[in-house]
Amino acid sequence: MSPRPRRSYDQYCSAARALDAVGDRWTLLIVRELLAGPRRYTDLHADLPGVSTDVLASRLKDMEREGLTTRRRLPPPAAAYVYELTERGAGLLPVLEALGAWGAAELGERRPTDAVRAHWAALPLRRALRRAGAGEGTVEVRLEEGTFHVRAGDAEDGGPVYGDGPAPGEPDARLTLDAVTCAAVCRGELGLRRAVREGRAGVTGEGTAAKALREP
Repeated sequence: MSPRPRRSYDQYCSAARALDAVGDRWTLLIVRELLAGPRRYTDLHADLPGVSTDVLASRLKDMEREGLTTRRRLPPPAAAYVYELTERGAGLLPVLEALGAWGAAELGERRPTDAVRAHWAALPLRRALRRAGAGEGTVEVRLEEGTFHVRAGDAEDGGPVYGDGPAPGEPDARLTLDAVTCAAVCRGELGLRRAVREGRAGVTGEGTAAKALREP
């Protein structure tokens, strides 16, 4: 199947040019998933509920063409293909963080039809950790939906910003939140320090992040 023609706004404007590359539905959500590092097609599809296999395949091809992602084969015994962000694709992190901050007020209460994955809270919690002065370390986050780890500080090296499961090695802090508290933090209604102070979030560890979160 030949690739679909590149659609363009045909406007000499940097915002329009950016939207030519990332303005299609699902593209930025695929970037969100790939900020965790290389992912197999099946894993991407599982964590993007609602996307059809045809649309996901089409978007991934478009993203490769735009220089946002690459596709490579893992060595044996895995022998599977994975998709990962290029340097250009990883440069969309601040865009996604700004978009998430802008959209925080739209979260409201979770609707019965809303899908949820634990790691979807990674970027909002990064923002909350920065506000709490958590430093540059890794924080392991335990939610009712699952566990993930997130880098609290800058990610200028282009490495994974977060990852599913426990942190590899000893994290700077382990943070535990229930669903209601996590949602309030993600909406920007509740700071992490206040959540810890009020007993709505638990924190353990002796790293910079843990000490910052326990500050009054």
